[in-house]
Amino acid sequence: MSEPAPVGGRGAQLKHTGLRPGWTTGACATAATTAAYTALLTGDFPDPVTITLPKGQTPAFALAVEELADGRAMAGVVKDAGDDPDVTHGALVRATARILPPGSGVVFRAGTGVGTVTRPGLPLDVGEPAINPVPRQMMRDHIALTAARHGGTGDVEITVSVDHGEEIARSTWNPRLGILGGLSILGTTGIVVPYSCSAWIDSIRRGVDVARAAGRTHLAGCTGSTSEKTVVSLYDLPEDALLDMGDFAGAVLKYVRRHPVERLTVCGGFAKLSKLAAGHLDLHSARSQVDKGFLADLARAAGADEDLTAQVASANTGLAALQLCAAQGVPLGDLVAATARDQALGVLRGAPVTVDVVCIDRAGTVVGRSSPRGPRDG
Repeated sequence: MSEPAPVGGRGAQLKHTGLRPGWTTGACATAATTAAYTALLTGDFPDPVTITLPKGQTPAFALAVEELADGRAMAGVVKDAGDDPDVTHGALVRATARILPPGSGVVFRAGTGVGTVTRPGLPLDVGEPAINPVPRQMMRDHIALTAARHGGTGDVEITVSVDHGEEIARSTWNPRLGILGGLSILGTTGIVVPYSCSAWIDSIRRGVDVARAAGRTHLAGCTGSTSEKTVVSLYDLPEDALLDMGDFAGAVLKYVRRHPVERLTVCGGFAKLSKLAAGHLDLHSARSQVDKGFLADLARAAGADEDLTAQVASANTGLAALQLCAAQGVPLGDLVAATARDQALGVLRGAPVTVDVVCIDRAGTVVGRSSPRGPRDG
């Protein structure tokens, strides 16, 4: 009997690495929130507490701490980052729930060890707790389900805290980004994809091999799940044509140079792809940073005046630079995409591959896009 054909795509890459995935701080906060709000409504903490992640997985989390008194309920979950060397691995993520008057909705607070946004340019307003949009939505969804199940109104204050979070945050980029007082509650899928250079690059190569064996002529290198969804919506590519390149843009380009396909789309967040545009092939924050001076030079070349150019050069984040340019009609996103495409073509060294680049924001909205170009195009 012949062996089944290998399956490609993001899931196959993760399986091929042999690394154990873990849970994001957002997933842990959602589990703790669900347990705390359930206890407020019923008097009992579910343990383990099961949640549903954005892609349908239903992990169960054991509670590390719980407390019910004085109209409040607190539950805590220890973060397991799997085989990823995440600085928050082993951190205790707590959620404290307090019932609010009808019509109040869900209100988020930053407890001890969770940061507060103090500068513009992030996906949260200044003054907001550093609880990112997807974790907020996950918590809202589970609060609504819990309210429907146990007769609550869904009006609740959720205070998220992380034990020793302020100390842990010193090892992150939060202080430079103006997130003060602790960590951010992060995650778009609820799952931590384990990071290993050799294992992940090997999985990229295998993904290219599988796609070529299946006769795919158009592949997409994506920095994460959001960019993957964007590529599928734009090009309707099958799963085995999707490469989860993560931060390893160079690994994709160098392997495709030796094993070419007709077309390669590179899709990722604007900030990450601005690093590729500036010539970086490893997009990880520990090894390359967004160069605001480079972005300012691009903006100036596109017609930005000196005042806007100076604002871009001193912007807090790449997103803030993008927003400044968009407000004055300077297409910084398209410029980054086109420049990143040309950098990719340089790495491909004349291989018969047509390349285009798509830049997105955190919500998956396209904020920059290049035209396709190959080695024979002028």
